[in-house]
Amino acid sequence: MSKWRISFLIIIIFFLGSGVLARLFSLQILQHDVYSQLAQDQHQLYQTLFPERGEIFLQDLSVSRRVNTDQYYPLAINKEFRQVYLVPKNIPIEGRQELAEKLSSLLDLDESLILERINKPDDPYEPLKHKVSREIADQIEELGINGLGIAPETWRYYPSDSLASHLLGFVGVNQDGRIGQYGLEGYYEDELKGTIGFLQGEKDTAGYWIPSLDRKLELAQDGTQLVLTLDQNIQFKVEKELSQAITAWQAIGGTIIVMEPKTGAILAMASWPSFDPNQYGRVEDIDVFLNPSIQKVYEPGSVFKAFTMAAGLDSGRLTPDTVYHDKGKIQIKGSYINNVDEKVYGDQTMVQVLEKSINTGAVFVQQKIGEDIFQDYVQRFSFGQKTGIDLVGEVSGDISNLFTGREINLATISFGQGITVTPIELITAISAIANDGKLMRPYLVEKMVYHDGEEKKTEPEVIREVISSEVAKRLTKMLVSVVDNGFGRPARISGYSIAGKTGTAQVADLEKGGYSEETIHSFIGYAPAFDPRFAILIKLDEPQGIRFAADSVSPMFKRLAEYLFNYLEIPPQ
Repeated sequence: MSKWRISFLIIIIFFLGSGVLARLFSLQILQHDVYSQLAQDQHQLYQTLFPERGEIFLQDLSVSRRVNTDQYYPLAINKEFRQVYLVPKNIPIEGRQELAEKLSSLLDLDESLILERINKPDDPYEPLKHKVSREIADQIEELGINGLGIAPETWRYYPSDSLASHLLGFVGVNQDGRIGQYGLEGYYEDELKGTIGFLQGEKDTAGYWIPSLDRKLELAQDGTQLVLTLDQNIQFKVEKELSQAITAWQAIGGTIIVMEPKTGAILAMASWPSFDPNQYGRVEDIDVFLNPSIQKVYEPGSVFKAFTMAAGLDSGRLTPDTVYHDKGKIQIKGSYINNVDEKVYGDQTMVQVLEKSINTGAVFVQQKIGEDIFQDYVQRFSFGQKTGIDLVGEVSGDISNLFTGREINLATISFGQGITVTPIELITAISAIANDGKLMRPYLVEKMVYHDGEEKKTEPEVIREVISSEVAKRLTKMLVSVVDNGFGRPARISGYSIAGKTGTAQVADLEKGGYSEETIHSFIGYAPAFDPRFAILIKLDEPQGIRFAADSVSPMFKRLAEYLFNYLEIPPQ
């Protein structure tokens, strides 16, 4: 009996020991990493360090000249706001209705929405509103209500509201956090967001960092600052002119771009309708966020005749004095092409073809140079290609009709029908003529300033030589004659030479085919013509009560050019 008890005891001890050993093996070997991490969490401190987003600045050339140093003004900054939040479980039931009424008035929120969030049982945290001003936050804090909290937070802020909104884009929120969307915010997201850092060290039993022990510190690197080529005064003037034109002619939209032909630098870019990036969430139609300058295409109409003429001159197939006999219309197989109002002009030089914007004259030029040469020059001017401007989402125009082999398509493209372009493509192309035939890449960022103070300046980039310098000068003289003697006359300014071309393009009817009664009015030009400081594109979408671009946008070009002559201190010639 005694031996049996001893054997039984040994067996129990064996099983108990085996269980202890198995548990120790599990804890120390199999689950070592888990418990090691738990232990580290009790003694180690790990803190993520967040960078400041890079800010965006524009220029003020008038102040820079006055003080003889560069002057920049903020277009996108980081601003501290307040967040209002609730701890519903701490808010007394009897005071919830009254609190909802007060908060609804202060925060401009629906009372029922506030009540819905207050009445969530056992909810430890319920955000109510972001981007609350300091003044409102102070009033809420004065209520002294338990369960109602205020916390600081930093958000992207645009001090000039809707100024240059299409260029900027905005900082939105997705599943990964805040992210730049559209415009410069989207294109330069990687540069603007900066680099996250961390602090790792030991902490005491109270949770405080022990500075005497080893630590690892990786400082956050703030985002890169962008200094734009934009001038705030030119941008403001352009937006004002565009807004007034939209109202005056009841247009559904419009775009104005101002560029330096010799560098490709954008001095102003504006489109309507616009939006306030501070309130982007209130925009109902997200199509408004698209930048029409780079993301919407249209048929350019008669402004395209300048490029058809450039091909004719540079190919050597004709000269400004080449005479064309106009009969008012041209038949191509079963189709007829007419001049506007079916006018007949008789003998006309190539200069007069541009001055009077003769459709059949443009067809004459295209037929004179032939299909291959015409295709070549259209592509040389980069139509149908992205310009490479530093904005997110750029699209290219459609020149596919150029390669169908149909003679009628080549003919209509010669005067800007059956081909689509973006405004940035068009002003880049006309700037090539202004710049002695050299096509430049357009750009918006003059320089980037990194977190350590190092600067990187954008160097102007020549894409290609489209036409010879000699031909560019010859064509410039012809375009000056358009303003002095042709449909561009309303753009004339005494003492200055201005090269330009108007365009009144029919709007394609995408449902029924053909063209509708609506039109797009445009003007492209540059000045001073033989030493250009600026090029301007103006486009009005479907203006009402006015028939031709010569009467709607040519006067706008004159007002903008007069402003730029004065602002940039360009003396009369």
